Amino acid sequence: MAEVERRAAAAAPERTEQQQADIDSLPALVGRLGDDVMRLVDTKLSLVKVEIKEDAAFYARNGALTAVGAMVALIGFALVNVAIAFFISTLFASDAAGAVSERFTPTSYGWGFLITGAVYMVIGAVVVVVMKNRLASYNPAPTTTLEEIRKDKQWLKNEI
Repeated sequence: MAEVERRAAAAAPERTEQQQADIDSLPALVGRLGDDVMRLVDTKLSLVKVEIKEDAAFYARNGALTAVGAMVALIGFALVNVAIAFFISTLFASDAAGAVSERFTPTSYGWGFLITGAVYMVIGAVVVVVMKNRLASYNPAPTTTLEEIRKDKQWLKNEI
């Protein structure tokens, strides 16, 4: 019986020493946990920054192309207005019989401007519509980051 009490007494301080070691290592574990969490947050923030930069570049590039398309359409609109002005001038340039004696009449210039303006307006409208559709279909959400966060959340649930 004395032997059992000695062994119990000897084992008790060891458990206390083990508990003390656990208590001493607890701040270290909490510190490592904090460091790991900070590293995880920094990584996720870096990923978000990269995705936002990519989104900004996408919008800048497509916005510039939309502006170019709008300018081409505006030039076409101006040419159509010039053509209309030439057609109106033919009303005042013809003689009493309605014939125009010049080889290149305002009407021929008007047709040229009208056709050129219509082509420019169609090209500009196509560019604007294509860029608008591309911008509308683009998802600006940082999908990679969100997917990584979902994976981390699932991993944490499985670990806990």
